[in-house]
Amino acid sequence: MKPDDPAAWLFARTSGGIRWGLERTEELLAGADHPHRRFASVHVAGTNGKGSVSALCESAMRAAHPGRTIGLYTSPHLVSFRERIRIGGHPVDAELLAACEARLRPTIERTEATFFEATTALAFLCFAEAGVDLAVVEVGLGGRLDSTNVISPLAVAVTNVARDHTEYLGESLEEIAAEKAGVFKPGVPSITAETAAGPLDVLRQRAAEVGAPLTELDRAARIGDVSLSLEGTRFSLGSERWGSHEVRIPLIGAHQARNAALAAELLGLLPDDVRPGWEAIERGFAEVRWAGRMQVERIRGGTWIFDVAHNPAGVQALCESLDQVAFDRPLVVIAAILADKEWDEMLPPLLARADAAILTTAPTAPEGRRWDPEHVARSLDAQIPIRVIPDLSAALMRAETMAPYGTVLVTGSVHTVGDALAALEIPVV
Repeated sequence: MKPDDPAAWLFARTSGGIRWGLERTEELLAGADHPHRRFASVHVAGTNGKGSVSALCESAMRAAHPGRTIGLYTSPHLVSFRERIRIGGHPVDAELLAACEARLRPTIERTEATFFEATTALAFLCFAEAGVDLAVVEVGLGGRLDSTNVISPLAVAVTNVARDHTEYLGESLEEIAAEKAGVFKPGVPSITAETAAGPLDVLRQRAAEVGAPLTELDRAARIGDVSLSLEGTRFSLGSERWGSHEVRIPLIGAHQARNAALAAELLGLLPDDVRPGWEAIERGFAEVRWAGRMQVERIRGGTWIFDVAHNPAGVQALCESLDQVAFDRPLVVIAAILADKEWDEMLPPLLARADAAILTTAPTAPEGRRWDPEHVARSLDAQIPIRVIPDLSAALMRAETMAPYGTVLVTGSVHTVGDALAALEIPVV
């Protein structure tokens, strides 16, 4: 990253950590003439799947409205900061990014805004300046006090509730659900795919309190006949709104079928003038690309799978997908998990499916959060060979020699997958 890159200056603000509250984001936006009021939006929260749902919605909206400009704001990025802010399906233009950052910088410094607060304001200003008509906005963390919660969306989704970021959101699923339910707004139609009684009751109660009409996915749609391959996922959708359809998406996993059904129902909540028809949804879903989520690449005769699973729920979804697709053996797992994650829960199910594993580190992982792969290796009671190769590039090379015509799975964190894709020069967008 070049020193004059706007992202370089922003990343220096990550040392500020997380500071709850919307006041700094609102002040940044007020100083730029409220850019978030110049485009319509869809808001997507949840523990897992919110990025996939956001990407599916954005792709469908672009297919439905070729004459309109559609934006997508997600986090984190895999390789380039510009991935976070997409306009018309492409990373934000570097010159526009620099111009908007320069405009916001004085207020960012004066308010001591955090990295995510500044990035959110920057994304919204870029959208406004680029003439974005509608933006799909993914929540960063939680919902109630997340910086993105300053928008007034046309519709809202909460994908699910699982344990992650418990130091910020609470230990119980009900506490986490309460934070995510903070995105519900009076009169704004909302939907959730959550099914567990405790968190679902919290979501229902909050929606009722604020007057947000809440749809539950399993009452609005039926998902069946799910089949997976390394090319994608097929499933049948029976929907009160859309009717019965066979759906194909290039995203792999039974959980992705559920994400696609949720995205379709979320799009169905939009007003008539922006709601896409089914043909556009089908076309957009078929063309969606969401890197790092069971992403399959063929490299020199071998199969490589990249998945950012960074918590136990993500690993569970990854393992369920692996169990349902045919891939060539041997399977070599390359893993680098952040030290503050539940690696002792995440590694065993992955190793149980592998023929060998390499524990490594991700170069872009924050130094204070990097795990000690040697310590982890000593802690494991594994039945397969485990090698420790701290240098990721060396680990990638070694894995290829161990599985020349087999399969290599790279997983453990966004940093791990992003660094591997960059090292292998695989485009993200």
